Amino acid sequence: MRTEEPRPVRLQDYRPPDWLIETVDLDVSLHPTATTVKAKLKIKPNAAATPAPLVLDGEELKLRSLALDGKPLAPENFVATPDRLTVAQVPNRPFELTIETVVDPTSNTQLMGLYRAGATYCTQCEAEGFRRITYFLDRPDVMAVYTTRIEADKKEARVLLSNGNLVAQGEVLGTSRHFAAWHDPFPKPSYLFALVGGNLGCVEDSFTTMSGRKVKLAIYVEPGKEDRCGYAMDSLKRAMRWDETTFGREYDLDIFMIVAVSAFNMGAMENKGLNVFNDKYVLASPTSATDTDYAGIEAVIAHEYFHNWTGDRITCRDWFQLCLKEGLTVFRDQEFTSDQRSRAVERISDVRGLRAHQFVEDAGPLAHPVRPEVYREINNFYTSTVYEKGAEVVRMIRTLLGPATFRKGMDLYFTRHDGQAATVEQFVQCFADVSRRDSFPQFMRWYSQAGTPDIKVAPHYNVQAKTYRLDITQTIPPTPDQPKKEPMVIPLALGLVGKNGDDLPLMLDGAPLERGILELTRPAQSFLFTDVAEQPVPSVNRGFSAPIKLTLPIEPDDLRFLAAHDCDAFNRWQAVQTLAMTLLKTNVAAVRAGGAVREDEGLMAALGAILNDAKLEPAFIALNLSPPSEADIARELGGDVDPDAVFVARRKLRAAIGVRHGAALADTYQRMITPGPYRPDAQSAGRRALKNICLDLLAITEADQAIAHAFAQYQAADNMTDRMAALETLAQHDRPERAAALEDFYERYADDPLIIDKWLALQAAIPEPATLDRVRALTKHPAFSITNPNRIRALIGSFAQANHTQFNRSDGAAYTFVADFVLALDPKNPQVAARLMGAFRSWRALEAQRRAKAEAALRRVAAAPTLSPDLHDIVARTLADS
Repeated sequence: MRTEEPRPVRLQDYRPPDWLIETVDLDVSLHPTATTVKAKLKIKPNAAATPAPLVLDGEELKLRSLALDGKPLAPENFVATPDRLTVAQVPNRPFELTIETVVDPTSNTQLMGLYRAGATYCTQCEAEGFRRITYFLDRPDVMAVYTTRIEADKKEARVLLSNGNLVAQGEVLGTSRHFAAWHDPFPKPSYLFALVGGNLGCVEDSFTTMSGRKVKLAIYVEPGKEDRCGYAMDSLKRAMRWDETTFGREYDLDIFMIVAVSAFNMGAMENKGLNVFNDKYVLASPTSATDTDYAGIEAVIAHEYFHNWTGDRITCRDWFQLCLKEGLTVFRDQEFTSDQRSRAVERISDVRGLRAHQFVEDAGPLAHPVRPEVYREINNFYTSTVYEKGAEVVRMIRTLLGPATFRKGMDLYFTRHDGQAATVEQFVQCFADVSRRDSFPQFMRWYSQAGTPDIKVAPHYNVQAKTYRLDITQTIPPTPDQPKKEPMVIPLALGLVGKNGDDLPLMLDGAPLERGILELTRPAQSFLFTDVAEQPVPSVNRGFSAPIKLTLPIEPDDLRFLAAHDCDAFNRWQAVQTLAMTLLKTNVAAVRAGGAVREDEGLMAALGAILNDAKLEPAFIALNLSPPSEADIARELGGDVDPDAVFVARRKLRAAIGVRHGAALADTYQRMITPGPYRPDAQSAGRRALKNICLDLLAITEADQAIAHAFAQYQAADNMTDRMAALETLAQHDRPERAAALEDFYERYADDPLIIDKWLALQAAIPEPATLDRVRALTKHPAFSITNPNRIRALIGSFAQANHTQFNRSDGAAYTFVADFVLALDPKNPQVAARLMGAFRSWRALEAQRRAKAEAALRRVAAAPTLSPDLHDIVARTLADS
């Protein structure tokens, strides 16, 4: 593992590669500890660059041989280290370089390059993993056509897969080995290379494209788990059809494959034609997966498939352009889910996630632009800013242009840049060209400026003139390395709601406001609406049209009115959240002062009205019944946060809801019971979501009958959603029923690691002082393994990132525990270690005692003598300027 301090890489220093690789012929002979890789590279000078020595990237490689144009190179003609291969004298013409390396998949605990997930060989090459397989120009703007021959012992690996189409297979004469050869006709960067070898079960299907081509579909899993692939396959076929009808994108190879593996650093990887998945996002059955799991499978399957065009056919020129493929593809998968399920519920869910993760990132030491200007370790920039805020930036382009013009821009992007490694500028220029708008140079600030814009709206109604003026200011707070900001282009969706609950006409300066979108471009602007017959209630940033923080002076009665009448579902939900947040912030202060919390009759009335509105979707009602999270409250407080006070205030609010609406909650619970077998469709999932939040709100009152009801649901459940919901409710209460249910759960599912991950995560998130000792004990449990990222995320990740009271214990013991764990993990898996350390990102927002203890833990990690570049980068940035 590299341990030197990483050097900064800067966008301004980009220059084209000196050499290009036209074709790559790989011959990989699999062996558990000594896999040989022979790479035959056809290389040519780049006409856009100046002649230079050939320098290829490597990492922990052993060179066995090297030949140029078929002739072995003498040792004095090259310099080979584990991390670099330099050939000073190469011809200034096309030539062939043959490299043979040896790698050890079994000892590769970093899970980058070629490694073993259990007994299965697999690869992960994004961002810079291919250099752990062979020496290469390992950068995304070097695109080549790959042919891969894989050889292995038949008993060890019956299945041999790589990118593209299968072109040959057979026995290796006189041995117990066999081979398969794959050819991918589409040029791709090295990060999209994939190889899999193992004894795997397979589920097959087919898909007929819009042009009539029949494509073979195959999902490979551990033998015996084939019956859990049905929903993944169905999701894949729906995603393929949706991409054809919505974006006109047709699949281009003869086969599309998914492989599910048990050890994977990420969720999934879009390797061309051969997606490798964390098995969490493939395997599902009613008795093993929750509704959340099913929705996650649908979204991730779609996301990786959509990368075939936004990531594979058009890739990014360099890693600074990562948002070009990830932000755009997140936008596409969010739109797919909206069309497959509920657009309102999906939008609310997406924004909740954005605020919980990206807004926090933007407000802390790890803030960075959607397209960073500099990085030290690219693995640390697979962030919510790049992905989710990147998606919001694409969404704003569509909001500004309208769906039809946006589609024209996407069509132009696909046509103009197919087969290229593109930049953000090239992407945005396509929309400028089709719309002929001149605001896109300013819009580009969304890619270059970090921070969440703060929008303040001041409304003024003139009764005599029947005009309504909105004075709006925008400011972007300072962030690391960006103390001063320029105004952004911000599309603000607006409605003016009349007394009868209907929208009033929007006449801006005497003309209709197109699609109800105000366009902010200056630090301060005023918008005058005419012919406004009555004083309206403003509904601002409808649909969360821009990722902003909105300050709007609005009375509680008006918020209750919007919660009941706004035609925009997002702002109906937001009105309830704003009422609840106002109350919660007041009550947090009361708890810290030792005073009594108060209730808000208006909030209770609004929740009662929503709960009893039969016209609303059950999933939407469920979202409204869930108050802002502890992380939401902490974010709104901004500083001097006491996590214990936040927890108490939120728990008391939930209990008050349970008491006030107990009868309606109990009635709704019964009405939402759905007879018949489990179905994962959105409507059924919404009914279960509402039923289970009703159960939780009843139980949070500590009523014995409610606890007994939760235990009875746990025992009788015929699906994992209802069983886990009951267990999560019981976990909040130190009762005998909790211990009995946890013991029973483990006995039922001890042989299924994915289900046991739920058991680990649940216990790690229990908000009580005994949890730290519980987590320590579970690290020694047979179900836990420090070599498996899923186990680590379930136990340590849940504790550090989801248990706000116990991770942020006032004695600092949890900070010490997590820091020790990260230091032990770092030599084995730097990526996962660095991501765990992200739990400290908001340490400066804590009250003084906790802040000091968190800083001490961070500094102890920073002082460790050998840190990976991944961990060093995260800790250094988290501590910067402190």
